[in-house]
Amino acid sequence: MAPTGMIVKGSPEYVRSCCEASLKRLDVDYIDLYYQHRVDTSVPIEETMGELKKLVEEGKVKYIGLSESSPDTIRRAHAVHPITAVQMEWSLWTRDIEDEIVPLCRDLGIGIVPYSPLGRGFFGGRAVVDSLSAGTFLASHPRFQGDNLEKNKNIYIRIEDQAKKRQCTPAQLALAWVLQQGDDVVPIPGTTKIKNLAQNIDSLRVKLTAGDLKEIRDAVPIEDVAGDRNYDSMKKASWKFADTPAKDVGVSIE
Repeated sequence: MAPTGMIVKGSPEYVRSCCEASLKRLDVDYIDLYYQHRVDTSVPIEETMGELKKLVEEGKVKYIGLSESSPDTIRRAHAVHPITAVQMEWSLWTRDIEDEIVPLCRDLGIGIVPYSPLGRGFFGGRAVVDSLSAGTFLASHPRFQGDNLEKNKNIYIRIEDQAKKRQCTPAQLALAWVLQQGDDVVPIPGTTKIKNLAQNIDSLRVKLTAGDLKEIRDAVPIEDVAGDRNYDSMKKASWKFADTPAKDVGVSIE
């Protein structure tokens, strides 16, 4: 991370060197799913994908994924080699991918892997909402600061009420809501505690009807969410700024 934000590299040479380094660290012959976790907007996506395609052909990678990619980048990347998964932030309070990214992925047969399905821990419980330590990294997130956090606490209360109606925890409800957006959706909640892992697994038991999904969504109007979804240093690395230059195909002059 540079002082001015994230540095992203997508050159063929860098892509290959990272893959080789990962294979060595993991001590494996191949990587099942290899992501370009952010898009290098200075390199045509065709060049990045071209090298990833070679890694697949060499047996070093099985499947290719993208993260925080714009619709145009997804389309162009998929034209070079099929994309298996697109990893994007998706949760009850972050739903901006629903209008364009989700339909596009379904059109192309690409799986959707939501990260931060618990709203960066916001829906994890009152310990997060009411007693966030000032020294944590999360305390610098726009949605967890000052007035924004105070406003967002109202959202937590609504989801807490929805969870009580369905005899589960807010975290389980939030995770179940994302999980049940479709069979092509595989959320990846993070945790450092076994009890939270068990709670996440138990969210599979929470069955929601179409009416439930709408009622829960309606409890979190996006216009009520205070603060940007990204850390200030990460805004330019989000999918809304992830178009890449056109590939120079060259012109033959006779």
